[in-house]
Amino acid sequence: MKKFILLSILVVSVWSVKAQSRKHMASFSQFGQYFNPSMTGMEGSQLKALYRDQWTGFQDAPRTLFISGEFDLANIKQTGTQASEASVLGAKNAFGLSLLHDTFGPYRENQLFLSYSSQVRLSEKLSLRAGAAVTYNNIYLDYMDLTMDQSNDPEFQDLLSSDNNKINKVDVNVGVTLTAENYYVGYALQDAAEGKLTAKGDYLNRAFPRQHVIQAGYRKALSEQFGVVVNGLYRYDTKLKETLEGQVKGVFNNTFWAGAGYRKDLAYTLTAGVRLNQVKLGYNYESVTGDARQMRNGSSNELVLTYQFNAGSAKDLGKKLVIW
Repeated sequence: MKKFILLSILVVSVWSVKAQSRKHMASFSQFGQYFNPSMTGMEGSQLKALYRDQWTGFQDAPRTLFISGEFDLANIKQTGTQASEASVLGAKNAFGLSLLHDTFGPYRENQLFLSYSSQVRLSEKLSLRAGAAVTYNNIYLDYMDLTMDQSNDPEFQDLLSSDNNKINKVDVNVGVTLTAENYYVGYALQDAAEGKLTAKGDYLNRAFPRQHVIQAGYRKALSEQFGVVVNGLYRYDTKLKETLEGQVKGVFNNTFWAGAGYRKDLAYTLTAGVRLNQVKLGYNYESVTGDARQMRNGSSNELVLTYQFNAGSAKDLGKKLVIW
């Protein structure tokens, strides 16, 4: 019961401060299009799925399901190394569709993203990508499932006295990314309109601050069998302030990878995965630290499945790394 009361208080706190709570993904390097629409199709045509079970020691703790498709119409019919080489600098024009379902106690959120990205070649090895996404959010809070320590809590009463238990929001994400074969760096704005496209002046529609996102990655093949990959993500908004995280992975034969990461004041991560031609399967484990230590036994598990329509074999690719 105490766990559920704490969970309820956390939910109301998140709801009153920012209706769209910040989502964390240990596999952020594999879901760049979620953070920056210009990364849509950056690795060619793919289908992706993620399941995240956060703070596993708590009843009704956060759970996230994310499914996406990215489609490069120019090379979707190509096969093998031809397609891999064509997508080294990403799709010239790509479209994406992403769905996210998130639950946290009595809190439910569904997100839909329709994204588009376009690439301009700056040189033989360097490209600039630009993209935009139209986003739709459906958010709902079931007050009847809340168990409050104080029934007359003023924050809770403020919610009950108004029609603020649900919201439908349309917004826009925009971004740019500089890409090469072995590195990328991008900048994006999430909720660029701050929810004002559908604002009605009520309690919740003022709760979507514009979020700044910087994401970067570097990969280096050390030999035909071994390589190293480094990724980083920085996010900032005026309500939840900043989040900084990074990850380092070792890759063997373009087939297996393992690594570790850190999310500032929140979690340590361990990651591992395998690539079998067109399919990649990854697992991430998180252990809380810093500000998140109040979540006792609050470890997190994350599973990722990716299907790439065209992918070369490890033998054909040689020293060319294809894993981020």
